[in-house]
Amino acid sequence: MRRLLAIAVLAGALALSACSGQSVMAPIVKNVGDLQGDTIDLRVGQVLDIDTGDLDVDSYTATVSDTSIAEFVQGRDDGSAVFNPGITALAPGTTQVVLSNEQGGIQDVVFEVHVDQ
Repeated sequence: MRRLLAIAVLAGALALSACSGQSVMAPIVKNVGDLQGDTIDLRVGQVLDIDTGDLDVDSYTATVSDTSIAEFVQGRDDGSAVFNPGITALAPGTTQVVLSNEQGGIQDVVFEVHVDQ
């Protein structure tokens, strides 16, 4: 269901960008279990959409080593839509991200984000 919601949101964004003449970068979608030790390549303005699987989207927090390069966006459920947590690329560079889950018993997920212009 989440994947369908993400696809619908992306399709809507692409349709709107076609009307405005601006291009939209597709988000990179990764399962949280696949991020450990990985390096994610993003471009400035691109988003890493983190699929939390069966865990609540708002149960994750993150520490980004260099917040001038990337920022964490908290997941949320507003009652009408579910938004996965994510990382937004802000500026070129590389930074480490430590993703933690408040539900306990889950190991921190540590990965790098590399941002190109």
